[in-house]
Amino acid sequence: MKKMIIHGGHRLSGEVTIGGAKNSTVALIPAAILADTPVRFDMVPDILDVHNLMLILKSMNVHSTFEDGVLTIDPTEIVEAPLPSKAIKSLRASYYFMGSLLGRFQRATLSFPGGDNIGPRPIDQHIKAFEALGATVEEHEGTVRITTGPEGLHGARIFLDMVSVGATINSILAAVKAVGTTVIENAAKEPEIIDVATFLNNMGAHIRGAGTDVIRIEGVPTLRAMNTHTIIPDRIEAGTYLSMAAAIGDGIVIKNVIPEHLEAFTAKMIEMGVPLEINEDSIYVPRSENLKPIRIKTMPFPGFATDLQQPLTPLLFRANGSSVVIDTIYPKRIKHIAELRKMGANIRSEDDMIVVDPSDDLIGSQVQAGEIRAGAALVITGLMADGDTEIEEADNILRGYDRIVDKLTALNADVEIVSKESLVENGQD
Repeated sequence: MKKMIIHGGHRLSGEVTIGGAKNSTVALIPAAILADTPVRFDMVPDILDVHNLMLILKSMNVHSTFEDGVLTIDPTEIVEAPLPSKAIKSLRASYYFMGSLLGRFQRATLSFPGGDNIGPRPIDQHIKAFEALGATVEEHEGTVRITTGPEGLHGARIFLDMVSVGATINSILAAVKAVGTTVIENAAKEPEIIDVATFLNNMGAHIRGAGTDVIRIEGVPTLRAMNTHTIIPDRIEAGTYLSMAAAIGDGIVIKNVIPEHLEAFTAKMIEMGVPLEINEDSIYVPRSENLKPIRIKTMPFPGFATDLQQPLTPLLFRANGSSVVIDTIYPKRIKHIAELRKMGANIRSEDDMIVVDPSDDLIGSQVQAGEIRAGAALVITGLMADGDTEIEEADNILRGYDRIVDKLTALNADVEIVSKESLVENGQD
């Protein structure tokens, strides 16, 4: 694992360009194996999850290249093969290979997916969808095996008991080549789902209703890529830099954003008193003072995203009163609290709520990034703090944030990534 070292106390300014959406990318890459032609993506974020997904593709003889934000995938010589369990267990989104392998081969076998440990995230809704489409799902000692009968997958009505982005996308991937019509009810509405549906439709799929709670899919026999698919901007990365800019910025422009995807988040920043200047595809954050406390409740899109409650937390330290965060999606998403307290933050969890009090005397410390968004909260707090902050398990941050060291350095931050090996060589560990 790598370590991120932050020399805090520097005010930030300048501009930062947001990369492609991680939560789109990790679904689009598995979706690419449904194609009967090579596929090309633009605006691909340079994050560890992409490289791990490329390793999974390689195990199936799917060739891929990644350079300057362009990812090319050629699934035309794909073979069924055991998927590398280490890569599967490193990211939860590997479960999208269940739907795409099922759509491609009518069967799938893979280890139970891993990723961030932020409380229970069962895949029962995914399994329910696969079974509705005619598959049989067996789970034994951490391996999921999905098979179909001689007739393969068929269209079906799928009602999701809870709104789930993962189950919605997996249902689409499995159904897009199934014979007949599939209707997904109580579907999630996130922009990343629209992105995946747009990619598939441009290859000849018939998907209607993405972005609403009812999605209709007419199965097609083949999918062929005719052009490059440009991935939408990452609204979670954008929100992270918006929070950072308001917390410790002297004027920062956040470029390549879709403001409509951030409305729940920017509304809360404006409620705090941050005078955002929202343009067509960029947001300017001036130096922000005299901030008010707020109350946040995470909800499925278009509500306040669970992935943004932790990145916003450092900004709440600057409010002139107590703020409250209620995460209805992942109530156990609290790994950041103990680490932030090491840095002098006044934050606590009580009765499934997170209470954030003003924290003026933040100090650099040695902390751990237990997962991606907790790591983002530690990065911003480290930038605000006096002294040096060392973030262990920084790989978790690199899993989700495109070229973060380069982007922070361009904003006048003093940040570096070091490997454990280099620390040992220099006698620091």
